[in-house]
Amino acid sequence: MGNREMEELVPLVNRLQDAFSAIGQSCNLDLPQIAVVGGQSAGKSSVLENFVGRDFLPRGSGIVTRRPLILQLINATAEYAEFLHFKGKKFTDFDEVRREIEAETDRVTGANKGISSIPISLRVYSPNVLNLTLIDLPGITKVPVGDQPPDIEYQIRDMIMQFICKENCLILAVTPANMDLANSDALKLAKDVDPQGQRTMGVITKLDLMDKGTDVRDVLENRLLPLRRGYIGVVNRSQKDIDGKKEISAALAAERRFFKSHPAYRHMADCMGTAYLQRVLNQQLTNHIRETLPALRSRLQGQLLSLDKEAKEYQYMNSDDPSRKTKTLMQLIQHFGLDFEKSIEGSGDQVETVELSGGAKINRVFHERFPFELVKMEFDEKELRREISYAIKNIHGIRTGLFTPDMAFEAIVKKQIVKLKGPCLKCVDMVIQELINTVQQCTNKLGTFPRLREETERIVTTHIRERESQTKDQVLLSLEIQLSYINTNHEDFIGFANAQQKTNQTCIKASAGNQGAAPPPPSQIVIRKGWLTINNISLIKGGARDYWFVLTAESLSWFKDDEEKEKKYMLLLDNLKVRDIEKSFMSSKHVFAIFNTEQRNVYKDYRHLELACDTQEEVDSWKASLLRAGVYPEKTTVDGESSSQAESFSMDPQLERQVETIRNLVDSYMTIVYKGIRDLMPKTIMHLVINNVKEFIHSELLAQLYSSGDQYSLMDESPEQALRREEVLRTHAALKEALNIITDISTSTISTPLPPPVDNSWLHGSSTLHRRSPQGYSVPKKHPAPAAPPPPNRSEPSTPPLSNSTDTTSATSRPKRIPPSVPRRQPPAVPTQQIH
Repeated sequence: MGNREMEELVPLVNRLQDAFSAIGQSCNLDLPQIAVVGGQSAGKSSVLENFVGRDFLPRGSGIVTRRPLILQLINATAEYAEFLHFKGKKFTDFDEVRREIEAETDRVTGANKGISSIPISLRVYSPNVLNLTLIDLPGITKVPVGDQPPDIEYQIRDMIMQFICKENCLILAVTPANMDLANSDALKLAKDVDPQGQRTMGVITKLDLMDKGTDVRDVLENRLLPLRRGYIGVVNRSQKDIDGKKEISAALAAERRFFKSHPAYRHMADCMGTAYLQRVLNQQLTNHIRETLPALRSRLQGQLLSLDKEAKEYQYMNSDDPSRKTKTLMQLIQHFGLDFEKSIEGSGDQVETVELSGGAKINRVFHERFPFELVKMEFDEKELRREISYAIKNIHGIRTGLFTPDMAFEAIVKKQIVKLKGPCLKCVDMVIQELINTVQQCTNKLGTFPRLREETERIVTTHIRERESQTKDQVLLSLEIQLSYINTNHEDFIGFANAQQKTNQTCIKASAGNQGAAPPPPSQIVIRKGWLTINNISLIKGGARDYWFVLTAESLSWFKDDEEKEKKYMLLLDNLKVRDIEKSFMSSKHVFAIFNTEQRNVYKDYRHLELACDTQEEVDSWKASLLRAGVYPEKTTVDGESSSQAESFSMDPQLERQVETIRNLVDSYMTIVYKGIRDLMPKTIMHLVINNVKEFIHSELLAQLYSSGDQYSLMDESPEQALRREEVLRTHAALKEALNIITDISTSTISTPLPPPVDNSWLHGSSTLHRRSPQGYSVPKKHPAPAAPPPPNRSEPSTPPLSNSTDTTSATSRPKRIPPSVPRRQPPAVPTQQIH
């Protein structure tokens, strides 16, 4: 990498900072920078002004810097300043720059010493500066003033930590010389986030204000409180100089004379002062930027990749292009139709794993919920027999009948067919509701365009409701057709002779376990498996427990786990029924019970078995499965009594035989009706609703959207979505630009490594090695003074020459490191580059 490329590294990072500050966030890139940290009145602002050579920072008593100031110094032929929040205006009067900083600070923080972490970005162009980026942070304070909150100290510390905790931030710890460095807040904060000292450099100010006979030579020689990047001393203007309008150039000349003439510092005068500090910071920041470029490039690429897909979608949303709007509208409606069809057919891209939805839920309605609803309305045995007996008596009238009347059979059958209207219409309602839910789920992808989503949902839902009305009419028509003709010649009908023969051969049985059901499947066929909680048999063992249940046509078994190795019990299904149990307010479970209609114990000493599920939907599903096995829900009388407790009535033997005959006929015929209805309902709903809606979406929806009004207004974005689109596109463009900038920079240069670690025991009392003056700074011990070092040879300087360009000194010509025991100053280590 050539010198020119190295000089461009700092402006490169400045461009990155401006790009990401302009879009309102930093993309978490952790750009390389230098943070200036120190206590109040430590001289931070004076150091920065000396860099620029101008008075441009606010001054005063107490806390003056109340917002972070990102100061970008750029070497240029002209001298002016620019603010990021005031683009386009060049400030040539630096007093005006100061006033703008104060005004911008007060705009956010108020005029009474409040603070804010929102930075002010200032760029200074000047021929007197080196490329450098620094962040001037508020001074560490202890006591709140004005309207500052009581925790102002912690707020400032938190603000400083936000910057210096980043691995790519170099720390410039500023401490006055007339303060004990072991108590320096700046060094303490730096030590907390940089325990190895790889990112920290110390700056000692106010060297000219120390008492006569004292100095900080041992600190500047990096022996007392060592840092791996060392210390540099500077002399700023005093308050008297500032009040007297002393020029900064004169102050820098006086600083140079001070170091040349001071007996403790003259041997290191070439490595002290503001000019030397600026060169060191420029070189170290440049090295730091070059070393962090690979990781920075990786983070840029990762964030760019994460935004690529979303940015490509937004790039086609040009509000000024009607043809693009039309094409996008057509694509969105096409995708909506495909999503709806996939949700119904079960081939969706996003498979729901939490609950049933779409076509799976409709299938459950057809084959579990609807049969269960049919059984719930089925006739109660004793009530049916009472109705049959009344029908027979009313048909015979005043006469005593000798034969069983067929009119009683037709009357009872028609009454049972009429009862089917409720379950059939409820089945249609459940399917319609699931279709509407599916439409709402599919229109979520149209959320970018609220009006399009609203209009699409309205049109499709309206069509579904229209089809619902037609489907219900068709269902009612099918039941009317059933009522219009009782086909006693059906091949599956038992017939009068067979019914009478069955009556003579079998005994009357009061069980309702298998009433109206088809012959049970073989016992070895498993109907359902799953987890259930048994609520009422484990109370003395610590509460309810979960078991793995297996339901067959003849039994209900439960096991310890789903491996089905350890069977706990097998319960036969004979004479069993299902009863609902009210949910307890203390429990989140939904409970139902199984009991024996002959008042026998179901399990050990328990008359009923309480089973619990997490949702009511699971309860209904288990009830439907038990129904397939012949376990029916308990019926209640008008007064609330169970059917098994209903009052019985007496009848003569002849009437009893007639009732049993009619009962067998009704049972046989209703089995035929149930079978036909269970087969016809899904077909009717599929044809009249589901298939019709799919066809409507593919062929009619787009036309109705166009006819509903201005189609271009349908593609208007929501304000939130417009903001999101603009933010994504700006961020994506900034990331691409940043990546292009970094890609142009070669990173093949090798820099010298950091100096080896130094003793950091100064945090634990190392300062006791030196005698302290009352002011806290070090006083040298009285011992024979070492021989004065020879004056530095101009041709062979004792420290590497530093300039605005890359150091080309080879490793062999670089001076050796002086051990800490030698009184001579050890120059601060400065990383340099070797050019290949």
